[in-house]
Amino acid sequence: MTPTQTEAPQRRGTPEDADGTPVVSVRNLWKVFGPKADRVPGSEELCGLGRRELMERTGCTAAVRDVTFDVAPGEVFVVMGLSGSGKSTLVRCLTRLIEPTSGEVVFEGGDIRGADAKRLRELRRRKFSMVFQHFGLLPHRRVVDNVAFGLEIRGMSRAERTARAQEVVELVGLAGYENSYPDQLSGGMQQRVGLARALAGDPDVLFFDEPFSALDPLIRRDMQNEVIRLHHEVGKTMVFITHDLSEALKLGDRILIMRDGRTVQCGTGDELVGAPADDYVREFVRDVPRGDVLTLRWIMRPPADGDALDGPELGPDVVVREATRAVLAADRPVKVVENGRLLGIVGDEEILAVVAGREGGM
Repeated sequence: MTPTQTEAPQRRGTPEDADGTPVVSVRNLWKVFGPKADRVPGSEELCGLGRRELMERTGCTAAVRDVTFDVAPGEVFVVMGLSGSGKSTLVRCLTRLIEPTSGEVVFEGGDIRGADAKRLRELRRRKFSMVFQHFGLLPHRRVVDNVAFGLEIRGMSRAERTARAQEVVELVGLAGYENSYPDQLSGGMQQRVGLARALAGDPDVLFFDEPFSALDPLIRRDMQNEVIRLHHEVGKTMVFITHDLSEALKLGDRILIMRDGRTVQCGTGDELVGAPADDYVREFVRDVPRGDVLTLRWIMRPPADGDALDGPELGPDVVVREATRAVLAADRPVKVVENGRLLGIVGDEEILAVVAGREGGM
């Protein structure tokens, strides 16, 4: 069952939660590679063609097809999909490392597609930072100098940029390695240097393009935890690209799933798991432990005649796994309450259905 058969739950950082306009607003974005690419988005006939048919008809490939979304202040917005889905092309379009074919990318009230070279340099130096899979560290520079490199390009004095770099080095857990060179560091530590370099300029938005995919699993997990910690500490808006669903669910306030350049579904992790938009998403999330993702909103039921309503209370956004012990220990159903209002109840049956992996009631 969906959340009380009404609206899906909102989460921290979604555009509806924000008290202002989105940080980044993407509208009808296309990126087409090939001859006369700009004719594709404007043609209803060509827009409807699949990848192979479009290539045969026009010699073009549509890597991003009519994508629309907003990123709210302080949100971790994850874009995920398999290889060839268009996710990396999309994030590069957002900073015009790749020029979009059509559509809008609105930042600070203006479409950056119309930004001149000076404005674009300013955005990349002061407003946006990117963290890539390949660290791109300067091998002949020490850690502190790698971190300070962007500040040097801005024209900041040596003393100022070194002081700022030192602050960020400590923030990402590299204190004591300031004077090391990249080849003296492990892969995870090198990625921390890349993260520190991105943070040093105090950007409004951090873009991550599969930054941890080349790391060993344990180091990758540590870096995911580091991103979560840093987000809690500095509150930056983040757009994170990944092909890994577990990474997306761990990091994302919301997740946009892409396939063949198109948006398949965009929502919170529990929305994707609890109400997949189609068979493609359903297959994606099939093996996700539901108790680790779904909240009580998804499994609560309306009180029935005879139900005791004097049990303990829990909030609707408590994850099922975290609520299991309290529900099973109670001698009557747990009330799901928000702002003093009773939304529903959860008993042993609802909890055990999720823990056992059954889909009944969802």
